[in-house]
Amino acid sequence: MSVTPLQALPLDELRQRSSTKWRKYPADVLPLFVAELDYELAPEITRVLAEAVRRGDTGYTPPDPGIREAFVEFSRRRFGWKVDPDHVFWTGDVMMGVVEILRRVIAPGERVVVMTPVYPPFFDTVEEAGGVVERVPLERVDGGWRIDLPGIRSALQNGARAVLLCNPHNPTGTVHSRESLSALAALAAEFGAVVVSDEIHGPLAHDGHTFVPFLDASPTATEVGYAVTSASKTYNLAGLKCAVMVAGAEPQARTLRALPAEVEWRTGLFGALANVAAYAPESDAWLDALLAALGQNRALLVDLLAEHLPLARFDAPDAGFLAWVDVSAYGWGENPSPHIRRQAKVALHHGPLFGAEGAGHVRINFGCSPDVLTEAVRRVAGIVPA
Repeated sequence: MSVTPLQALPLDELRQRSSTKWRKYPADVLPLFVAELDYELAPEITRVLAEAVRRGDTGYTPPDPGIREAFVEFSRRRFGWKVDPDHVFWTGDVMMGVVEILRRVIAPGERVVVMTPVYPPFFDTVEEAGGVVERVPLERVDGGWRIDLPGIRSALQNGARAVLLCNPHNPTGTVHSRESLSALAALAAEFGAVVVSDEIHGPLAHDGHTFVPFLDASPTATEVGYAVTSASKTYNLAGLKCAVMVAGAEPQARTLRALPAEVEWRTGLFGALANVAAYAPESDAWLDALLAALGQNRALLVDLLAEHLPLARFDAPDAGFLAWVDVSAYGWGENPSPHIRRQAKVALHHGPLFGAEGAGHVRINFGCSPDVLTEAVRRVAGIVPA
């Protein structure tokens, strides 16, 4: 069945927003850096939040805000993943959840594997939990990236105690295969390690790619893992503060039940209300329309780069609305983003923040209108020396 893509809001309306994307840089800069979307909220989310404001329902989050049931049903409906409701917990955001889990599965000074290039807060999160980052870069393969399983084996053999997985991967947009995830789980089991999987981009897999939740990859994954996720990336709810923590097996569930009560209290009431509304069946049509819009922009970006920046190296992401682009051939230095922002008036994310592999790279948010995306690439192409 054909789906009508969402239409992004006009720039003059977007510039009235007060979020980071629209307030960090002057109005003459096109902001394609931070992972915020340029679309209206899903109608069910708008309805629920508007009703809460009308009622003055702005107090503390209740002990059972309905997140558990909504997430379990969403996972069944969208991923075919059967989640044990007793293994679902919540907190303020994904990185909060990751920190709290890591604090309980590693000792201070123990090493945690991260697969670079990766979402910059991963580095700080491991350190906040008392761990030491062990970098195992993704392997570059034709058309994308994959987990370096021999590299992870070596890290675990040498004493790393946990793996912080990004699934799907940010910034490359890689949807890890069931085979890779199962093999990762087997390695963790072999060495008595734990896998914590950030799955915030899970609902955003593009046509031809199937998101596999880590805990559903194999029976072994269930025994060694945790997942942390949220509706915030898909539904543009980052400022409302709500995330879901999922335990694979009962021992992990006991660990999450033993977390201080404050971990759950950090969940914002509006975040809980919005996440429940996002996970409801009433929001599925909006999500399908978003995916259609992102699919069009993904294809458009491929064409725009080929036409205007032909020396850029880019593999279209399997999931999400973030593009990882190597522009090192243009000689704009290890961190091209500041030069591009100054000269082209386009703000892109800084490649080196994602790890050493990010030298010469930028990350582009294509969750915007086709016109904005086209104008941004043309502006960047305009600063290429003749």
